Amino acid sequence: MVAQRICDAMLPELSRVFAVSLVQAAQVVSVFAVAYGVAQLFYGPLGDRLGKFRIVTFATLGCCVGTTLATLATSIDVLVFARLLTALGAAALIPLAMAWVGDAVPPEELQEMLTRTGLGSTLGMVGGQLAGGLLTDTLGWRWAFAFLTLLFAVVGLLLLMDWRRQQAARVNLPAMAVPNAQATRPGFVRQALLIITGPWSRVVLLMALVEGAAGFGVLAMWASHLHRSQGLSLSVAGAIVALFGMGGVLYMVVGRHMIRRFGQQKLVLLGGALVGVCALVLAYAPHWLPAMLATLLAGFGFAMFHNTMQANATQMAPGARGTAVTLFASFLFLGQSVGVVVAASLIGWLGTGAVVALGGLVMALEGVFFAWVLGRRAAQLAGPVEPPERVEPHGD
Repeated sequence: MVAQRICDAMLPELSRVFAVSLVQAAQVVSVFAVAYGVAQLFYGPLGDRLGKFRIVTFATLGCCVGTTLATLATSIDVLVFARLLTALGAAALIPLAMAWVGDAVPPEELQEMLTRTGLGSTLGMVGGQLAGGLLTDTLGWRWAFAFLTLLFAVVGLLLLMDWRRQQAARVNLPAMAVPNAQATRPGFVRQALLIITGPWSRVVLLMALVEGAAGFGVLAMWASHLHRSQGLSLSVAGAIVALFGMGGVLYMVVGRHMIRRFGQQKLVLLGGALVGVCALVLAYAPHWLPAMLATLLAGFGFAMFHNTMQANATQMAPGARGTAVTLFASFLFLGQSVGVVVAASLIGWLGTGAVVALGGLVMALEGVFFAWVLGRRAAQLAGPVEPPERVEPHGD
């Protein structure tokens, strides 16, 4: 997530340095998302066959190649290519981690566990946006990618040390994961067809596509909106947008209680509505102070929605969990790539405020729709309710 979001606040600076339009500069976000989404299609089956922890370890180390090239880039084309290379490695990290958790954790505890493991990705979102704006404003945009190189190298080496310890001790996948990994060996195409042809899987994947476009995609424009409309520096704008991630962290802290209190339907309904209202405030507030609270609450609402989506994604196809989760992630980030391009294109026509508000509106409508389909699914799984047996009155 650090790699995903680090370019958000630096888009205006990249546009200035390389003398390109904002749409062209936004390719460092959209190309990353496209490559990220496509590459995940291959990581699911690969992780099931070779081990999810192992793939994550070497993919993390591989990200250093792309971030090093980005640090040394001399043109926007080279930078976009470097982002593509980084995305090819980063694509393995979150979906294979989610799939591993899905293998290791009982279904009734899964959503709560995902709130805890999701803390890492939300902190990465905060760190990426904050570091991108701060380093761009102070030391220059190249230092943001140098920071990424160091981060991937340190974490990759820590993972490698742990993986070698596992190999030495012959520690395999969790016991719950071993039977599934061994019993399910169909090819990717067959697994993907089984998932995509399922009616519920199609709904979850469609929701992921819309969420990626309206949520993650439009979010890339929030810092640019604050920079343009409020005259804030890139570091301050990036710091405010980083509160979106802090809202997600806040949800991770209280998520266990909210899941038990509200259930999935109310979580997606309230989460989508909260994002919609807060996006409207951020888009049209006359001062930047309300934007701080709105961004924090929007992140909280988005985490409510996204965590429920993750839980449903891991249960789409338990027999092909790796492929199912990577398909979900692919649709999510392909949606983001579409959202970034569309949002950047609409800015010249509608303005940044209207684009931010439109993204929030779509998220709110998606929350209403997904809550409705979750209710229908729950009713279908429960089955028809048998009417109480009628007792005929009788005499003595």
